Amino acid sequence: MNNRQSVLLISFLLIANFSFSQTTFKFGGYAKSDIIFSNYDKGNPGKNISGEFHVPSLIPVNGTETYNDLEFHVKESRFNFDISSNINEKPVRAFIEMDFMLSPGGNERVSNSYSPRVRHFFFTYDNFLFGQTWSTFMIVTLPNDLDFIGAAEGVVFQRQAQVRYTLKGENGNWQFALENPQYTLTPNIDGGARTQASGLAPDLIVRKNFKANWGSFSIAAIGRGINYFDTVGDRQMTPGYGITTGGKIKVGKRDDIRFTVTAGNGLGRYVALNFVNAVILDPSKNDIATINSINYYVAYLLHWNDKFQSSFNASMFFGDNANALSTAAINKSAQSYSVNLLYTPAPKLMFGVEYMYANRELQNGDKGGMNRVQFSAKYAFGYSHTTQPKK
Repeated sequence: MNNRQSVLLISFLLIANFSFSQTTFKFGGYAKSDIIFSNYDKGNPGKNISGEFHVPSLIPVNGTETYNDLEFHVKESRFNFDISSNINEKPVRAFIEMDFMLSPGGNERVSNSYSPRVRHFFFTYDNFLFGQTWSTFMIVTLPNDLDFIGAAEGVVFQRQAQVRYTLKGENGNWQFALENPQYTLTPNIDGGARTQASGLAPDLIVRKNFKANWGSFSIAAIGRGINYFDTVGDRQMTPGYGITTGGKIKVGKRDDIRFTVTAGNGLGRYVALNFVNAVILDPSKNDIATINSINYYVAYLLHWNDKFQSSFNASMFFGDNANALSTAAINKSAQSYSVNLLYTPAPKLMFGVEYMYANRELQNGDKGGMNRVQFSAKYAFGYSHTTQPKK
């Protein structure tokens, strides 16, 4: 969807909302500036996104010398528009959010001009959601890190197009979703570049959310039908499945423990920023096999006082490449540990420093590590206005 189409959609929703009911408009986001120093013990990762936020699969493992990198950027800064109203006495909402991460345009030579990209673009009507937002399989309970994601090895992290139905209850809700079936494939058992293909049926996700005075907890299951057409046109099919759970447990008045645990077969791009693919192709058998994985993270948010807080995090990923050769250059495991100190002189203003250590290991035993120090400054903003319906 291009910018003109986005404006037309929002304009249509505005006109429709004015005609039917009271409408609330919200504009928000934040401005964030990051300074990131990284030290890699096994060579240069190259010019890619690894300098802007932690991506486990991009830690170098084959170099012979250390490499240092210093990055300045504002790409995480974002803005969003939120419109909510009622149509036919049922709640309706439209939401769009954009930032500048992973932008294909722009460079650092002169102007650092980067194109905005869509993060979320969806609308809800009654109990239905249509559009792009966090996957229903993702429990959005991330650590309070300066890194763009934080604990990348241990989380499900995915935004994609979907249709979702929410069955609301007093202490939580059930959610049922059909989501984008794209999957990633390692084209041979010796490793090599990953390729992408689309399944013939949507990914099916069922989720249950719980809320209580002690915090929140969710559990979700996913089923996937992975299809591959071989060189002679025959279709190979294999199922993928997984379960994830996580939440936030309150500790005292302000502190909390955050965690997720995920295990499955053929999850691929859903976990750890696609650290391993969903399936491996064995050319000798002209067949595909799924990759098993388990990953988790735990974080403790500590408030020292009204202005200072810290997050202590540990994150792990383990992939079972039993279908690959033991000497293959395929990702096997990754982990990271981080700690930060955040200073908030005012509710919407934050300054912080964070240290992270992360490493990556291949199936053949090659390893590489990264030490990172990040400084960030952030200002959040927001505005809300409610209009009354025309008489």
